[in-house]
Amino acid sequence: MYYNRRPQVSVVPTLPPGAQQPAVPSPTPTRINPGYAFPSPAYSFELSPPPFVNPWEPQAYEDRPLPPLPPPLNVQTPPTPTPSRPRVQSMVEHYPRPSASTHGSGSSQRTPPFPEPQVFRATSHRANLTPPQKLTHHYSRSDLTGQPPIQNALRMHNPSVVSFASSYNQHAEDDQYGSGSNEAFEDDANDLVRDLADLSINSEEALRRFQAGELKEKDQEWHLLVPVGARDALGKKEVQRQSVIFEVVKSEREYVADLEAVQHVFIDRLRSASPPIIPEHQLKAFITEVFGNLHEIVGYHQRILAALFARQREQHPLIQSVADIFLDTTLQSDFRSAYETYIKHYPLSESHHRKQLKRNRAYEGFIQSVSNDPRIRKRDLITFLSRPVTRLPRLNLLLEQILKLTDTEYEHPDLETLPIILGILKDCIKSTQPGIEAAESKVKFWGLCESLIYQKGEIIDMDLYDESRSLAYTGPVLRKAKSDTGFSEKWLDLVAALLDNFLILTREEKRPNGSIKRLLMSRPIPLSFLRLGAFDSPPETRREKADDGRLLESLRYQTVPIYPFTVYHASSRSTRRYTLYVPSEALRKRWYNALVDAIGLHKVRQDANMWFNPQNLTDGFFRVSGREGMHTPASKFTGKINCAVPFVNGGKRFLAVGCPPGIYVAPVNSEKFKWILNYKNATSLAALTTLGTKSFNRLLVHADSAIVSYSLDILARLALGQSHPQTLEASIERIGGNDNNIIFCRHVHLSGRALLIYASKRRLSSSMTLHVLEAVDSSELVLTPKRSVASNMRSFRPFGDPGYVPKDAYDVIALAKTIGICTNDGIVTADPTNLANSTVAVVPNLLDATTNAPMSSLKARLEGCKPLGFLRVDPNELLVVYNEIGCYINKQGVPTRKSGYIKWETTAVSYAHRNGHIMLISPEFIEIRSITTGRIVQVIEGRDIRLLYSGPYMSKDDPVLVAMRGGKNDKDGVSEKIVELTETEEITVRTPGSATVSSIWDEWDM
Repeated sequence: MYYNRRPQVSVVPTLPPGAQQPAVPSPTPTRINPGYAFPSPAYSFELSPPPFVNPWEPQAYEDRPLPPLPPPLNVQTPPTPTPSRPRVQSMVEHYPRPSASTHGSGSSQRTPPFPEPQVFRATSHRANLTPPQKLTHHYSRSDLTGQPPIQNALRMHNPSVVSFASSYNQHAEDDQYGSGSNEAFEDDANDLVRDLADLSINSEEALRRFQAGELKEKDQEWHLLVPVGARDALGKKEVQRQSVIFEVVKSEREYVADLEAVQHVFIDRLRSASPPIIPEHQLKAFITEVFGNLHEIVGYHQRILAALFARQREQHPLIQSVADIFLDTTLQSDFRSAYETYIKHYPLSESHHRKQLKRNRAYEGFIQSVSNDPRIRKRDLITFLSRPVTRLPRLNLLLEQILKLTDTEYEHPDLETLPIILGILKDCIKSTQPGIEAAESKVKFWGLCESLIYQKGEIIDMDLYDESRSLAYTGPVLRKAKSDTGFSEKWLDLVAALLDNFLILTREEKRPNGSIKRLLMSRPIPLSFLRLGAFDSPPETRREKADDGRLLESLRYQTVPIYPFTVYHASSRSTRRYTLYVPSEALRKRWYNALVDAIGLHKVRQDANMWFNPQNLTDGFFRVSGREGMHTPASKFTGKINCAVPFVNGGKRFLAVGCPPGIYVAPVNSEKFKWILNYKNATSLAALTTLGTKSFNRLLVHADSAIVSYSLDILARLALGQSHPQTLEASIERIGGNDNNIIFCRHVHLSGRALLIYASKRRLSSSMTLHVLEAVDSSELVLTPKRSVASNMRSFRPFGDPGYVPKDAYDVIALAKTIGICTNDGIVTADPTNLANSTVAVVPNLLDATTNAPMSSLKARLEGCKPLGFLRVDPNELLVVYNEIGCYINKQGVPTRKSGYIKWETTAVSYAHRNGHIMLISPEFIEIRSITTGRIVQVIEGRDIRLLYSGPYMSKDDPVLVAMRGGKNDKDGVSEKIVELTETEEITVRTPGSATVSSIWDEWDM
């Protein structure tokens, strides 16, 4: 650290290292004091740091003859005191210091802290220099009063290298100089003493008032607190440097005052307001969201300001450096992280404040009332919230200016310290920039979300308020208006917004209160379904009114080029195709890049966060005909997969698959399928294994308008080559279809029972009968040596009486105690135990549609839709699933949620549900949504997708099987693959316990 050291008096023929040419040369003295015996008029006084003397050289302390001058003064170096801050070393540490005996009389009289003059060759003897002028010399108050010096007051030219005593360690040193008198300057010295005494008194009082904030704004400048003579002695560059240092202190004082005002005026008054301005249950969260970690930043800067004030009191009016104060703080990672946290959150803070102003009149009145506080000075809260955002850049500029004004001819420590600080500040500012941009984008995104107006009736959950949502790009676009005959010449001014999960098109409307609302002009397109069309079409033209500012020019039109690009919905390529226009090729390219980046990023996120993981069970055995001419006569085509069912036997998983040639069976994840049963084009398969403690061990086959069952044990052994086919034929049971045609069947679990429900229709009859059979536990079966036709069905028994159902019924769904029968007019609910006499209800119940407008809209929307089933959302609500939409009903079948509906992105053929999610199956997509909100969570693409198996759903481990086009296309044809959709689990980070950690190191005796 730099300590209070005075330069010695030496006589040298040339300027020492670090010294500058004298700015204010002094005239030849008329009276010479022997203590400063310089009789030659060729010398004048100039204040400069002492010449460098290397203490390690032998000649360092020898007299230096400098002809034609008298011999120099002897110089000795006393021991250097141990600094309390060894991190920064003084540049004058190695200079020899004069002893008392060097200067003559050895008197103990204190010399002024102002540096003793060093004698160099007079400026009058130098070429091209101005005539010498009189040098003013002031003494400090400490020397006049006998008190310890505060600090060396004024230096000339390069004074900033003399003292760097830190305000943190408060180290002071008393240097005793010899008291050699100087009679030649007694008169001048007396004048200087009086001037410096006045300066010290006035300067200290002004400094105290400045630090207390009592000076007028116009008087808070460094040059106004320093006499003109002192400024002239310093030189222009040092005056500028001191002014910038003063500005650093001044701006820090104002910054801390503003941050403290936020705490005292805004936060404290909000907390103590009675009645509350912000509801009590929201106040804590509101203060956190708006003011963030401002209290942490205040603490750091209060300590910085205290150190700066202490440095001012020590060294004013000539402060050597403040770099060490800022370096100590900026090196702290907590300081930088506090700023990064606040700055990245600032746009959100401003947004929360503005929202509260719009919604809360009491808060608006509070903000207006506190503006009259003298600490606020009519400034808005946003001005105070933005202060930490602008503080580091402004401080960076001030420190850069100090560095530019620091003399590079001398080894000033600021030349090393300031670049370090500037690098830290720039890195901190740079690191916050992405966060600020992201936060500003989020604020724009929130403004967009709050201004959206949806079409009535439709429930659209775009997951807008998820923390990960962001606005990728937005901008105005044009679109041709549609007419009855196609596109017209009219243009629509729209705003397209590209989110990280949706693309939306809106039309802005300005309301009378000044707010802007955005009407959705079409259904938002999920990025999973968004596809890019042409982006290189030639520009088209559009007629626009001329806007030259002239009266008549507004009646003229001009033709401007516009550049088209096309996007479309992958599931509705023709009906949801959008051609948009922008005014330049650059904007079109920008849209293209934004769309490509957003779609790619969305896909990566979807793949990394799948709710259901598609895993191939087989891809290669089952083949359909591919391109003509590729297959050979030896090729065996199994045809398209119609149905499949998984089952477990002997702890091993098997898969039974129905194709046009028959039924194949093989272990899971094996391509060694064996043709087992000769049922052409089986419609459905079901495996009844266990339910609770019951065991059934039966395979159901619906084929050729009949239902039969086989033993699963024998089927599994036959697939492994461990049994004979005749053994399987001996286990056959005919369930139905002797004199009836089986239209559809379904295996369900209801009230702890495994049921088989099927619908039959007699020949030449228009009515349909529904049958319910219960599977019999294998332990209840009575073994008989032979079976008759009457006792052929032993594994099932009737459950209730058959009942009639509508002739257009095509499927059945089970709830906890009732079943639903899907018809063209809706879903009919019935009691399976008493179909003949049960109360029948059709859902959804739309009887009030004539008096309820939303219900009437729902009824109109349901026309032409095919019911697929329903499923339970919670104990009080169900979701009715149609092929195009879904709607919510209560236990009585009445629509809920204001008769709103969810429009699927695809036209579903079937569906399955698992653990709060519904999977809508269409030929090209599997659309997975949340049952509760209808939000899309995942989309799986494929070709010719069909649902093969979905349950009964007993646990989250129950698989869902789908068939789709495989990845092989060779001489054997195109492969058909079976994909199993298994639910994933969220990855949680587990911290090992202390016991586990210690056990790891037990072996090492640590």
